Order: sequence, then structure tokens, then C-alpha cells
Amino acid sequence: MSQDTEVDMKEVELNELEPEKQPMNAASGSAVSAVMAGGTEKNGLVKIKVAEDETEAGTAKFTGLSKDELLKVAGSPGWVRTRWALLLLFWVGWIGMLAGAVVIIVRAPRCRELPEQSWWHKGALYRIGDLQAFQGQDAGDLAGLKERLHYLSTLKVKGFVLGPIHKNQKDDVDGTNLEEIDPAFGSKEDLDTLLQSAKKKGLRVLLDLTPNYRGQNSWFLPNQSDTVATKMRDALQFWLQAGVAGFQIRDVESLAGAPLHLAEWYNITKNFSEDRLLIAGTESSSLDEILTLLGGSRDLLLTSSYLSASGFTGKRTEELVTQYLNATDNRWCSWSLSQAGLLASAVPAHLLRLYHLLLFTLPGTPVFSFGDEIGLRAAALPGQPAKAPVMLWDGWSSTNTSGPASSNMTVQGQSEDPDSLLALFRRLSDLRGKERALLHGDFHVLSSGPDHFSYLRQWDQNKRFLVVLNFGDAAQAARLRAPGLPAGVSLPAGADLLLSTHPGQKEGAPVELERLTLQPHEGLLLHFPYVA
Repeated sequence: MSQDTEVDMKEVELNELEPEKQPMNAASGSAVSAVMAGGTEKNGLVKIKVAEDETEAGTAKFTGLSKDELLKVAGSPGWVRTRWALLLLFWVGWIGMLAGAVVIIVRAPRCRELPEQSWWHKGALYRIGDLQAFQGQDAGDLAGLKERLHYLSTLKVKGFVLGPIHKNQKDDVDGTNLEEIDPAFGSKEDLDTLLQSAKKKGLRVLLDLTPNYRGQNSWFLPNQSDTVATKMRDALQFWLQAGVAGFQIRDVESLAGAPLHLAEWYNITKNFSEDRLLIAGTESSSLDEILTLLGGSRDLLLTSSYLSASGFTGKRTEELVTQYLNATDNRWCSWSLSQAGLLASAVPAHLLRLYHLLLFTLPGTPVFSFGDEIGLRAAALPGQPAKAPVMLWDGWSSTNTSGPASSNMTVQGQSEDPDSLLALFRRLSDLRGKERALLHGDFHVLSSGPDHFSYLRQWDQNKRFLVVLNFGDAAQAARLRAPGLPAGVSLPAGADLLLSTHPGQKEGAPVELERLTLQPHEGLLLHFPYVA
């Protein structure tokens, strides 16, 4: 190797880059010196020739196109046509996607506008007519009722009717003060506290203002009707200002000029707030009398004995429900079997669970009395008053009995049993408050077996509910048919079982409707999805 060539070489000492590779001997320093002097290469040194001229490496330097060259190429006919083609494809694709989205929106089924609903449209109401009987154990005042609000909230009811609790001297109109609470039940301050506590639980409180509730005639004598009417007007204004959510007035068939008075009291209630409710009660089961009492008041609820005239047969119940809905022009209504009594006192024991399913799934507000949720009966235990049996909270709720009540009759016992009537009540009440088809859905009666009453509840594109009730004493095939259903509404081949009034049925099990058979006195709630 010539000396000129060596001048062009650049020496790179790898041992400086990687110190760990340096020779581990004392002679390494002399070896380096020898190499630097042009001697033989030693361990740890290497000479690398780095080309200073890139052409020596055989690589050409790429400088790219100049601006003028790029503009010249971009302006060539081929590239111009390519750019226009790509631009056209972009806009055609964009317009196509937009048109497709418009078609999908136009052809998609329109959602129905939700109806305006007040709080009583969204669940059941609960009547506490006798505070002492409801609380038991020698209790029975407003302060004690506050302790039971949590229980009421577990029932998923939307409000409860309280009393009457006003001061009433039997059959004495002058000794009756509708604006004063009877001291036996507490004070106005106690009621205020109850109203505030109930509001925190999402419960509305209504007052029963039936004037002469301790007397023979709830409205005194006919010649005193003007005095009573004046007292009622003043009391309605007073308690509305106090914060109650509405009123119940019973035995209105005994009130002279009842339709006119009800219309006036309804207007007073609604003029204060559309969120206030008036409930009228009658023992009448006549549809004509009920329609007369309702008059033209749109949101007046009326509890009656109308459904108790069914003879407890499927077809007769179907006729009564259909006639009522048609006669009231599908206005919002309430469902009960009496204006104040217990359900178990009006319905045979073997149909009690079936009637719970019926009342919770008809279009309208179900109204229950305390104890209905556990099947409480009048005079169910020795020593209890016939009209106001003591609520059986636990086995020792009644002090008038010689021994404890059976656990399956009490709130405590039924709360621990998933197959109890109380569990069924809570389940139905929960469904009633959250499923649109049950809240405000359309109602369609279906053709079914001779002892059956079957109907469909559906709303827009939401889940559909099918209710099949067997009032008969024998197992029967449902034989469901759906003549006359509106366009877009039909029965599917199958549905899923949501619940049965008979314990033991598997929830969620698929059911073929053509083969559907119900056991005696059984009610089924099935559901199936909307299909476009």
C-alpha cells in the first residue's frame, strides 16, 4: 500500500468506541505506537477508507424535479384528465352516500309521539283508609305512618290515598271541619312532615275528604248539600296550598247533584295545578251511572264496583272491559273492584293472583287497598273488624287474636318467598312503571278459548306484551287468534314467558302460541320484540 493512499485513509479506532475490547496487557500502548508509525496493524485497530467523493461509491445524487419541471408534468393532458376523473368520482360517491342516507331516513318507520303523562298515569295508587288498621300494634297516627314509607316505596306505587283524617262528629255537619286534622291522627305539622318525607321517597299523598265518614250518610242529609259544598270548596283550596297531590271523595252516588259538584271540584283542583288529581268513588256497577258521574272531566278518575259484575268469567270480563273503554272513548281510566274494599273480599281466592295480573296490565291506573298485595281479607283472623282488618306485618301484628298469624299471610313471610303474592305484586308494579307498552300502549283484544280473556299491549317499536288469562276450572288451550288488528300489528309464532301467576314456570322459556295451554285459573304474561 503506497504512502499517498495511506494519506487518504481515515483511521477509526474501534477500541475507543468499545473500551471493553481493549487488549488487557501492558504492551498495548507500544502496539498502538507501532501502528501510528506505519507498522503492522495490531489487535483493536482497523483502517476504513471513507470515500470523500460520492461518485467513488458508485451512487448518483438525486436532486428531484424542479418547480418548473413539476408544473410542466402536472399540466400535461394525461395528468389533467386523471385529476378531473378523481374529482368526479369523489363527488359522485359523496352524493351517492347522501342519497342513500336520505332514502334510509325516509323509509324508516316514524316513531310515534309520546303522550303527555302525569304521575298517576305511571303506576298504581294505594289506599290507606284506616291508619290504625294499617299500622297495627296500637299505632295509627301520622308520625307512625312515616315509618312505613319505605315499605310503600318497595311496592313501586306512585302515590297513596290517606284517610279520611279530618275532624268529623258523626252525622253533625257543624261539628265537621274538613280543614282540621282529628287529634287522634296527629297535627297539621305531622302531616307536613309526612308530605316532605313522602316526596323524598317519590310518593304523592292524596287526602280522602269524604265529609261524614263516621256517620250513616257520607254526605249528611240532602238539605245540607249546599253547606257541605261550601265546606268542600274551602277545604280543597286549603289542602292544595298545604301541598297534597290530590283528593279522593267516596260515595258520590249519595251526593245530590253529584255531576255538577264533581265538575266544580275537578276544576278547582286542575286550576291550582294540572299535576293534581281528583278521584271519585262509587259503589255503583252501572256503566250508565258511571258515565254520568264522569261527565266531561278528562282526568277525573272513578273507582267503582264495575268489574265485580263479571261473574268472574273470562268472556264476561272481556265484555265489561271492552264496553267500558269504548263508552269512555278510550279516555284514561282507573281499575279496581270497589271504591274502598279489599280485593280478596271481592274476588275468589283461586283467582286473586290472576286479578292482580289483569289490573296491572289493563290500560289505565290500577287502584289497590292496603293488604291487597298480601291477599288480606276482611275478618281473616278472629277478633278483627270486618271492614278494616289489621295489616299483617308479622305473625304478631294483631293484638286481637289468640295466636300468631301464619307466616305466609304476613308481609315479613311473603317478603322472603319469591313465589308469594307480594313478590308477584312488586314484579308487576315494576313492569307497569317502566314498559312503554304497559304505560300507555294500545290495547287489542284477541280471540281465545271460551273461559279465556286475552289481549295485546303494544306501543310503536317497543316490546309487545301478550296477556292470557284462564278463568276456567280446567286446563285449556289458548287458541289465540288476532282478527281485526291494525296494519303492522300481528301475533308471532312464538313468544317468551315473562311470568306466570302459577309458581314454577320457567321465566324466559320460549312458547309456541299455537300450542299454548294454560292451567286452571292461570294467567300468563308473555313478550316478543317488534319486527318491522
